[in-house]
Parts: sequence; structure tokens; C-alpha cells
Amino acid sequence: MPIAFTHVPGKTHPASAVVPFFYDFAETATKLGLIEDGGFQKIVVDDSAGLLTNMDLAAQVLNRTASLEVVLTHWAGVIEPTVAARQLASIDRESGGRLSLRMISEPLNDDDAETRPVGHGVIWQRIDEYLVLLKRLWSNDRPFDHEGAFYSIKGGYIERKGPHGADLVIRMGGQSGTALKVAGRHADVFELAPGSIDEVRQLMERARGAAAEHGRAGKLRFALPVRIHQGGSVADHRAVDLSGPPAQVALSLLAYAGLGIDEFMIVGVDTPREIATAGRETLAILRNSLTRREGDVFQPGAFAPRLGPETRAPG
Repeated sequence: MPIAFTHVPGKTHPASAVVPFFYDFAETATKLGLIEDGGFQKIVVDDSAGLLTNMDLAAQVLNRTASLEVVLTHWAGVIEPTVAARQLASIDRESGGRLSLRMISEPLNDDDAETRPVGHGVIWQRIDEYLVLLKRLWSNDRPFDHEGAFYSIKGGYIERKGPHGADLVIRMGGQSGTALKVAGRHADVFELAPGSIDEVRQLMERARGAAAEHGRAGKLRFALPVRIHQGGSVADHRAVDLSGPPAQVALSLLAYAGLGIDEFMIVGVDTPREIATAGRETLAILRNSLTRREGDVFQPGAFAPRLGPETRAPG
């Protein structure tokens, strides 16, 4: 399967470092065209304004693009599962099935804290129950009742399902045993933490092990975040933080592709020039290199020794 490229927007307003990518949708529409034409298959929607804004932005992005998939950042606790299931199914249906759900952990709110201790395990327990309910609502053919630790539903049912039903792509990440346990049960795509070749390989093995407990090891795909810097030099190998000519950046990514990674989440290319250059040069070089090497017998890890000196630890 070819490597997919996902654009992760940053802060790009020239007058302010805190204004998000989607601050002016007329300008954003131009960038979306460059992203779509430049070889990116997906874009992450994760606005600081919050969950409801993310849903609105996702709908706008899908409406203004023809093939770009939206990776919608989402978390449990803001919207009741029945409402969220209905809204997400509607967005996915209207886009022709171009939506995926990126579940992240968020602290419980103050009301939750009054009734139960707040902790890492509790947060992931709620995510687990939330996803179970979303999938059930996306697939059930009759109303159901549910009484759980975090949610109570009477007559839960949504009439109009999305095109994927309960098979809407779920993306998750995490490194703790608790996070991996929940991701192993639900995630179709596991978003890796940046790190060295060995660190990324070890996390992939742990994630596969968690998925194997649910008979899903072979179904798990992996996405790796990659930050590309425009110019400069790099000296360390601890994180996927790249700089240098496009050919050097592509060579470094070949090493990670050899681990069996299915997707690179590209951070740091937000201006029209950066987007166009990344698509025309770095992404094209990497894609062509992988295509040429597919003529040989491909084995995971085959490119690992070729990691160049252009990776560095984040500052």
C-alpha cells in the first residue's frame, strides 16, 4: 500500500504567531487547493477554539475539496454520544465518506471531578465507553438502552448512518499501557510519538501487541508525525524533526518507511510556498523512491540503517 501524506496545519498568520491555520477561510481555501494538488491525501482539523468549531471546520473543508480526507480531532466529554454520533455520521455522509475520527485524551471537567477521582485511567475509561457507544449507534438497527460509568442512554438510535457505519476510521495514540489497551481495542490508525528508529519500532510492537489481544494486530496501520524545517542543519537522531534539502529529508523518511509506517503526518509547511515546495519536491521524491524500491523484495526495517544525520531532537 502506498505511503499516505497528511497535512497538519500550524499557526500561519503573518501578524501573529497565535492565529490558527483556519483564521480566514477564503485564504485557507487557496491553501487547501495547494494541499490537495500537492500530493497530500488528508488534513488534520484541530482548532484551538474547541470541539464544536472542529466539526464546523471539518464540514467546510470537506465541502471545498474534492478528494481530501479530513482527520477530525475529537474527544469525549463535550457532547453526548448520541448527539456526536448523529453529527459525525452527517458530516461523513455529506462528504461521501471522507471523514476519520482522531480521538485524543482530555481532562475531565470540574463536574466530573466532584463525583469521581480524575486520573489518567479514568480519562481513558471514558474514551473507551464513548467509542463503544459511537460504534453501536452507527450500526444498530433498533433503539437500545445503556447504563455505564460515564454515560446513560435511553432509546439510543440514529436513523441516518454514515457511509462507513461503525467502520468509520478511528485514529488514536498514546504510550502508556492504559492508552495502548484502549487503542488496541478501537484504533484503525495508531499515531506514533516521534522518536529514533528504535523508539518508533518499539512503540509499534507494543501497539501491535495491544491490538493482538482483540484479534486486530493485522488491521492496525501506523502514522508518524514529521516536522520539516525550512533550511538549517540538524545533529541529533532522537526525533523525527527534519531539515535540509528535499532529497535529504526524503532519505531520512525512507528509513522510517522501512519500519512499516503507512502514513507521514507533515508539520511545518503552512505558507503557500512551503506547501507547494513540499508537495513538488519532498513528497514526490519520497514517493518515487518508494515506488522504485517496490521492485525489490521489501522487508520492514530494510531502510533503517540509512537514517541520515538530518534528524534532531526537538528544541
